[in-house]
Amino acid sequence: MEILKFALRGVSANKLRSGLTVLGILIGVGAVILLVAVGNGSKVAVEQSLQNLGTNTLTVSSGRAIRSSTYSTDLTLSIVEALRDKNAAPDVKSVSPVVQTQQTLTVGDTDHTTPVIGTTTDYIGASSSKVAQGEAFTADDYATAARVLVIGATTAGELYGTDDPIGQQVSVGGQIFTVIGVLEKKGSTGFADPDDTAIAPLTAVQKALTGYGPVSSITIEAVDADSVSAAQAEVTAILNTKMHVTSTSNTPYQIRSAAQLLATRTETAQTFTTLLGAVAGISLLVGGIGITNIMMVTVTERTREIGIRKALGAPRRVILTQFLLEATMLSLVGGVLGVAGAFIGANFQITGITPVIVPSSVVLALGVSVAIGLFFGSYPASRAAGLRPIDALRYE
Repeated sequence: MEILKFALRGVSANKLRSGLTVLGILIGVGAVILLVAVGNGSKVAVEQSLQNLGTNTLTVSSGRAIRSSTYSTDLTLSIVEALRDKNAAPDVKSVSPVVQTQQTLTVGDTDHTTPVIGTTTDYIGASSSKVAQGEAFTADDYATAARVLVIGATTAGELYGTDDPIGQQVSVGGQIFTVIGVLEKKGSTGFADPDDTAIAPLTAVQKALTGYGPVSSITIEAVDADSVSAAQAEVTAILNTKMHVTSTSNTPYQIRSAAQLLATRTETAQTFTTLLGAVAGISLLVGGIGITNIMMVTVTERTREIGIRKALGAPRRVILTQFLLEATMLSLVGGVLGVAGAFIGANFQITGITPVIVPSSVVLALGVSVAIGLFFGSYPASRAAGLRPIDALRYE
């Protein structure tokens, strides 16, 4: 207790200097926790976004195969019909051809550019979307190429504000469509907004906007999440037959499942989190160097005090423990305040991402701050404990 009292007295003797040292550790610890929380928040947002797209879906798109006269590199509606064959693909629940085009939607004086998706009636269910207002287009709308539109929540807000969009007309690339539904809000990931979209019958999009030709991609819904692998094998076999594939190492298509995409995005987010944590760790290291500097100055200023205490019989370990305690106090107080600051900062969105604090990062940051106090304070403490009483008493 006596050593602790001496340490507290030493820290409080120069409040401004101690405060600035604590501030360095505070910034370092807070930055580590908060930046790791931002990386984790982006990971959570990506996972949520992909789950909203459906965990039992497959997406077929044109691949990077070398052009060959034996290959058909286009995704056509005849391939879509082949994929709907229940005998060849029993694990496939629905197949939705997709034609996507970027178009400017105009209502009065308001313009908004958004992706317009031409597809079939199964697409909304396969993509885990729900109609919040109005209704989705029907098989009759598809058959008659009706110019009807189901828009996302963001698109509705940009074009109509708080007005009801149902039944309103909108110009899509110069062609008039009627809004019949608004999708339920999914929420932005910070990287892309799944609510900024417009969906119409494929027949209407091809007739009015893109012309007739191959589709951009094919969305396939498996019977359930456990059947995704089996459905992918069935789809691969059909595509190889229809597209005359002779080498499976060089296919003119790509098949991606939501699970594969989730794994890739999660790995990317983890790398991003590690990078942010490493960058923030540098500031924590700088704070530790600041502790060494301050403790060296402290030892120099208190040389005579150390000499008097050693002359009165204070052993080496007492002096060593006192200065180690002072360094650890500074780093620990800075660490605790840094954790508090990080929790406050986590209540605000950063670049569109809501930080999610990882408990392990809090424990690690606090542990590192204490370790920094011990490590960077050990040399000044050892130097103080090693002073000869006669040299210390002579010091001016």
